[in-house]
Amino acid sequence: MTTADRYVEFATREAHGVSPAYERLAQAIAHDHELLALLDTLPSATRQPQLLLGVVRWLGGPVDDPAAFRAHTLAHWATVRAALLTRSVQTNEAGRCAALLPVLAALPQPLALLEVGASAGLCLYPDRYAYRYGDHLSGSGDPALDHLLGPGEPILDCTLTGTEPPATRPEVVWRAGLDLNPLDVTDPADVGWLDALIWPEHTHRRARLRAAAAVAAADPPELVRGDLVDDLPALAARAPAGATLVVLHTSVLYQVPPPRRAAFVALVRTLPGHWVANEAAEVLGHPRLPAPPDGALYNVLGLDGTALAWTRSHGQEAHWFG
Repeated sequence: MTTADRYVEFATREAHGVSPAYERLAQAIAHDHELLALLDTLPSATRQPQLLLGVVRWLGGPVDDPAAFRAHTLAHWATVRAALLTRSVQTNEAGRCAALLPVLAALPQPLALLEVGASAGLCLYPDRYAYRYGDHLSGSGDPALDHLLGPGEPILDCTLTGTEPPATRPEVVWRAGLDLNPLDVTDPADVGWLDALIWPEHTHRRARLRAAAAVAAADPPELVRGDLVDDLPALAARAPAGATLVVLHTSVLYQVPPPRRAAFVALVRTLPGHWVANEAAEVLGHPRLPAPPDGALYNVLGLDGTALAWTRSHGQEAHWFG
């Protein structure tokens, strides 16, 4: 896939209907030969749309007008390039817990959670967030019939079809994360980078980030700097006896080269407990998947290698297979 193709796919399958500003920008970049030529001087992993758009936002550049974005990016390319080479997409969307919860709540309790690609660890607190399940977000349901679970903030909204909402939140007695560059929820600079990765119109996600960061900062997770293959067994061995180990990851493995990804899959299958994956369909190559609900980009939620549901990348939808 060319760099232009990546930006067109992002515009049409991820940003369309979700972020008009990013849809316009990605389409403009996809047809801008000068910007594409600059991007193509970089390693493939640093050309991805989410990273470029997040970096320009983080550096204070405009993201609401393609012409202004282009002029600013070209004028400050040296600074943008340096940030692209040192930053990575570490979107830490607590809302993904809403899509994971039906699986986590059904496992033998209590749980020992170990997240691979944990970023700042905000997805390690599914037991401390509140949830609102229903199908009103798709426009087909009655908000009065929503299923509410748990007190407090943030409240994670999820359109859920094909299964019943969980009746209880999981019990988590140990939580740890593994990341090549873990972020610190008590560091304003790290939280600022997480904020920059949120799409411009998503004020609700910005509020959710602040609320989730407050939850995590009150009881910071144990985050280990390390590799998802080399350092996973030692961290997993630290899970307490009597708890069900759950190794989880969401929208992470697409950034891992295929040979290393295969080594991780082989390793995680040997660990005790369970493996919860939430990744794009092509990343793990699930066979015989049903058709997705529409043309948007969906992840596949899986348990121990078995595909269970289509999910949207921010946890806003989960459609279980019949």
